[in-house]
Amino acid sequence: MPVPLRPLDELTIPPELDGRAGDNRADPARLQIAAVCDVDAIRCFLVEYDRSPGTLRIYQRECERLLLWSLIDCGKPFSSLNRQDFEGYLNFLADPQPAALWCGPKAERATERWRPFVGPLSESAVLTAMAAINSLMRYLVDAGYLLGNPLGLIRQRRRKMSAEASGALRAVASTDEVDKIERFLDQQMWAAVTSAIEAMPRDAERGRDEYERARFLAATLYMLAPRAGELETHRMNSFREERGLWWWHVVGKGGKKAKVPVADDMLQALIRYRKYLGLSAVPRRDDTTPILVSVKDGSPITARRLNQILKKIFSAAADLLPPDAEHKKEKLRAASAHWGRHTGITAKLDSGIDERFVQKDARHTDARTTQRYIHEEEERWHDEAQKQRLPWVGKK
Repeated sequence: MPVPLRPLDELTIPPELDGRAGDNRADPARLQIAAVCDVDAIRCFLVEYDRSPGTLRIYQRECERLLLWSLIDCGKPFSSLNRQDFEGYLNFLADPQPAALWCGPKAERATERWRPFVGPLSESAVLTAMAAINSLMRYLVDAGYLLGNPLGLIRQRRRKMSAEASGALRAVASTDEVDKIERFLDQQMWAAVTSAIEAMPRDAERGRDEYERARFLAATLYMLAPRAGELETHRMNSFREERGLWWWHVVGKGGKKAKVPVADDMLQALIRYRKYLGLSAVPRRDDTTPILVSVKDGSPITARRLNQILKKIFSAAADLLPPDAEHKKEKLRAASAHWGRHTGITAKLDSGIDERFVQKDARHTDARTTQRYIHEEEERWHDEAQKQRLPWVGKK
């Protein structure tokens, strides 16, 4: 019986392909999870990330793609994939064939138009996919579901090849030199964003709802530097007063708990948005109102919808930039919700906040991660370069 190309939650798998007897299955006596077949095992893995919506979406997408490819293209259970299969899957991600079967425009998962891919993945997207799958494979090995992780063999080979190809460069290039965070909005671009929000129509109730939400969203991104998924899952009672000071209590990546100071400007933005919603000025501990409210039904807006809202704002902001800022227009049109987090962290450093406290605000375990946002030295260096001019005879 052929396997239909359907999302994970709608998938029907024949018994001979469900993985109960997969070639890479470990001794059942070692099993640490309640998984009889491959789909059970994948779901156990995904449940580990149910408090991190952004990570969960990526992992579900990549697990789904791999499982479908294994069943449809290889005709074998996921738990029977070997090293050669994963090598083939790498090539498949770069060029899914037949394209008519695997690729299509974005569509709702419940419709027949849904496809796992829009088109071939870029090199960075392939790396993201393989990192997600490697996390799955390691988890299932640790859980006693799989005997081993064949993908690890490919990772080792590719790491060696990469080192041989660029060893000399990597030996002299420091992380600070090659890995600076560039996906952020500078002051001119941020001014265009705020101008675009102020230009939003407010003559009807829905327009006012969208304007006030966009204003509060922008303030939250700039002042607190949250991840999109955190704005989806947290509620107003995550803002708490302690000894006269306000803090945002957040559960972030990996379920890690932290708190971020709420500066006065952020507190005023919170009060404005809450009063517009008809709420008390500040939240109580039992206030479960979503941080960002859907203008349709008052439900929390999803990280995906958040990204759509910001994309629209960023596009409008790009149109407000002058003609000589074409490169910045392109950056704005490419920007996503996560650029808001990068912008917030960069703005904290640029404002002179001590790097140690910015690390706490950003919830970076390693100080080197925070240092990737520091551009001050490069900017001074670049300013110095402007002293050199190009002599030219004739008209410019």
